[in-house]
Amino acid sequence: MRRIRANAIAILTVAWILGTFYYLWQDNKPQTSPSSASQPRAAGARIHGQKGSSGRLEIHREDRTIPLILMGGFEEKAYLAGKQMKPGEDPYREHAFNLQESNRLGSERAIRDTRHYRCASVNYDADLPPTSVIITFHNEARSTLLRTIKSVLMRSPASLVQEIILIDDFSSDPEDCQLLSQIQKVHCLRNGRREGLIRSRVRGANAASAPVLTFLDSHCEVNADWLQPMIQRVKEDHTRVVSPIIDVISLDNLAYLAASADLRGGFDWSLHFKWEQIPIEQKMARSDPTLPIRTPVIAGGIFVMEKNWFNHLGQYDTHMDIWGGENFELSFRVWMCGGSLEILPCSRVGHVFRKRHPYDFPEGNALTYIKNTRRAAEVWMDEYKQYYYSARPSAQGKAYGSIAERTALRRKLNCKPFRWYMENVYPELRVISVCLFPRLSPLVCVGVCVWAWACVCVCVCVCVCVCVCVCVCVWLLLLLLSWQYVVLLGNTNGILQIQMMRGTDGKTQKVMKRNKKTDRERERERERERERERERERERERERERERERERERERERDERLDRTV
Repeated sequence: MRRIRANAIAILTVAWILGTFYYLWQDNKPQTSPSSASQPRAAGARIHGQKGSSGRLEIHREDRTIPLILMGGFEEKAYLAGKQMKPGEDPYREHAFNLQESNRLGSERAIRDTRHYRCASVNYDADLPPTSVIITFHNEARSTLLRTIKSVLMRSPASLVQEIILIDDFSSDPEDCQLLSQIQKVHCLRNGRREGLIRSRVRGANAASAPVLTFLDSHCEVNADWLQPMIQRVKEDHTRVVSPIIDVISLDNLAYLAASADLRGGFDWSLHFKWEQIPIEQKMARSDPTLPIRTPVIAGGIFVMEKNWFNHLGQYDTHMDIWGGENFELSFRVWMCGGSLEILPCSRVGHVFRKRHPYDFPEGNALTYIKNTRRAAEVWMDEYKQYYYSARPSAQGKAYGSIAERTALRRKLNCKPFRWYMENVYPELRVISVCLFPRLSPLVCVGVCVWAWACVCVCVCVCVCVCVCVCVCVWLLLLLLSWQYVVLLGNTNGILQIQMMRGTDGKTQKVMKRNKKTDRERERERERERERERERERERERERERERERERERERERDERLDRTV
């Protein structure tokens, strides 16, 4: 048995080593396809060297452009050294992630390709339109922001990234914007006051010159071939809004962790975003793991859409403040006004997910989020907004500003009702209560259910009161009968005792004596029975002791046999 186990371990070890070498060989082998012999699969697919527009040398390999002189006049070391942690300072205090580890990593690093292996064989058009990458930031860590910018430049085809537009949302240090503008293709605009992510993105979109907009957060790292799948889908249908699978960058050690490819965006009635599993019907229909995933909502931090479509839909609701809720408003608007939302498994972008907001909200985090989500509910959710207020009662009475402009936009775009969204896009979202009258509006259904529940509660209370009264009456009746019985029994015993004392009834005395004798005999019999029971118990105890002795004897025999075997 030991020899078989040793051989099995040796075989598994050799198989694991061979599998590792095969995986590394496949990872380093150039990807080819049957059509690649006659035509490159995308812009910059061949390995060659050429002069860029600025006279700098660039190396092109497999859709990735690796600039040898990337920064131009930008002094990276001086930029990173401008803000260093003080000795003993908490690395999580300012940015809600490990700043010390981020500074140690620097501005660029190699990350694992987390895509499905089939994604490497997918072909994309060679004439994809360029994009403007829009990144907004407010007091972002320099190493993290620079790593975001350089990952875009290093892992994107040069022909697809027309420009990177940075929007400095009134950071404490205006020098950040000035220094980053020295990087080639980077343009930085600084707000004169704190505007928040929503209005800053609108400003960046208005300044963009490319036909496609790519929105990124300021603490991301894009993965290999992340841009081509999204632009390809937008090129095929300009009404699509596409998002990558968002991998996780650990806030503690900044490790790059792969996210599941079977998730989509969802929400509950309080308009709280959540990741959820793809419905089983949709999962069964996906024969290829590289196919896009329909999603009811997107996370909102990272997505791509056509600029004209973005403007046609009304951009963002600029009356929303800072951050929060804008992804629901945009998602509802896209679906209900003729577009669609997709998550692309062959596009991966890492994102630092933090447990708290490192920056302040002028009116507080909770109030700002309530205001923004209430605007989305009032404009787009029709009668279903009642469920929002039921799940978030603190939203009632909170000011949310004028929505006349957004409701006029909805009428102008001739958008579908929210009921259509519930039935065709997100039927998995269940209403809070089941309506027995489907033709009535949800608000009427809620009223009917509340009225029925109140009636049930009243009936239950009445029944409980009646039961309590009946129980009390029965108890009093039993108490009265018991008292009368005791009185009657006492009188009977007294009469018998008087008759016995007087000796007027000899027969009664004989009966009493006979009864006493019988009682003494019964008592002696019970005593003998108890003695026999004690004897049987002692016998059982002796039997258990003998059984334990036999068990110890068998244990000694097993030990002796084991010793002889060894």
